[in-house]
Amino acid sequence: MIDLTTTLVHHPYSAPNGFRAPLPGVYKASTVIFDNVAALRSRDWKRRDAYTYGLHGTPTSFTLEERLCTLEGGLQCVLVPSGLAAIANVSLALLRAGDEVLIPDNAYGPNKALAEGELANFGIRHRLYNPLDAQDLADKIGPSTRLVWLEAPGSVSMEFPDLITLVRVCRDRGVCCALDNTWGAGLAFRPFDLLPEEAHAPLGVDVSIQALTKYPSGGGDVLMGSIITRDEALHLKIKLTHMRLGLGVAANDLELVLRSLPSIALRYDAHDAAARQLANWCQDRPEVAQVLHPALPESPGHAAWSALCGGPQGRAAGLFSIILNERYSVEQVDAFCDALRLFRLGFSWGSFMSLVVPYDLAGMRSVWPAHMERGTLVRFSIGLEDWQDLRDDLDQAMAQALV
Repeated sequence: MIDLTTTLVHHPYSAPNGFRAPLPGVYKASTVIFDNVAALRSRDWKRRDAYTYGLHGTPTSFTLEERLCTLEGGLQCVLVPSGLAAIANVSLALLRAGDEVLIPDNAYGPNKALAEGELANFGIRHRLYNPLDAQDLADKIGPSTRLVWLEAPGSVSMEFPDLITLVRVCRDRGVCCALDNTWGAGLAFRPFDLLPEEAHAPLGVDVSIQALTKYPSGGGDVLMGSIITRDEALHLKIKLTHMRLGLGVAANDLELVLRSLPSIALRYDAHDAAARQLANWCQDRPEVAQVLHPALPESPGHAAWSALCGGPQGRAAGLFSIILNERYSVEQVDAFCDALRLFRLGFSWGSFMSLVVPYDLAGMRSVWPAHMERGTLVRFSIGLEDWQDLRDDLDQAMAQALV
């Protein structure tokens, strides 16, 4: 007679098929069970027609990958533990010693730090280019350039580049281009179809990454990233590096993103609408030297945003930055941020809670941008609070600290 503990491990009961609910099941697995040795030997972890090991996919991860491909217009997806992990996965997959990568001067800071640290240690060079000057990018692409990073808009200073021209420069020179599309989220524009009517093929990026931590999650409680492609060979390079690095995401985190994804468009538009109200209000404040928001006509790159994202009614996310007049000291700017009651001090964005961070822009750029006023930059991520309450909070903090 089999012992009770053995029976509990090898219990014969299986739940009946046919259960359906709004959300897919959450499968937690490292080990995947095979029916026989032939099945074990026949399965290829690089394909998604069967399962081999938890790191290489479960029904839950495959479902999220397919939905994200639909969102961004891609064909293949790899999931990683964060947005920065997505950037690292792409760079490590596509670059070798002696290669060069070009990064926009306004890029997400950790992308630059990765290039200055690990990539440099591996013998990979990097250079910065002006994202608002396509000719600067064209001039800097050389024989050893293998990858160009794009970002729209810059993650702190919010300039919106002419993505169509930048991608065309990369295509004409045969260089792979990867876009950090966290801001656009697959909603503001289609990264793989920037010009879908092109004669030979749609003009688009080669790789689109997102920090799913932001709008796809929406709760401020998940760290995850995605890497989406349309080219099978390119996807395989990225997937091989993904496997060698042992990157994986937890099933409970997959569940949270799957739960939030159906509401992403509603949330994105709500963030966008409130951010525009507040950005316009800030333009009329004497304390503010400049407002940086792609949908504002005065903001750097506005024309490029308008052309790509559908004109004045196009989508523009929930981020904007202001440059406070240079007469205010760093201490006064810090006091302004501390005086805010509804905006919380914290990095990241895209959740229901509004956030604020002051930045040392001079320390983040190779030169002070000619299109930006002098002063101290403060970035806001607008949550789902009532925008008038947020306006009143800004008003009282300015009156208290910026005198």
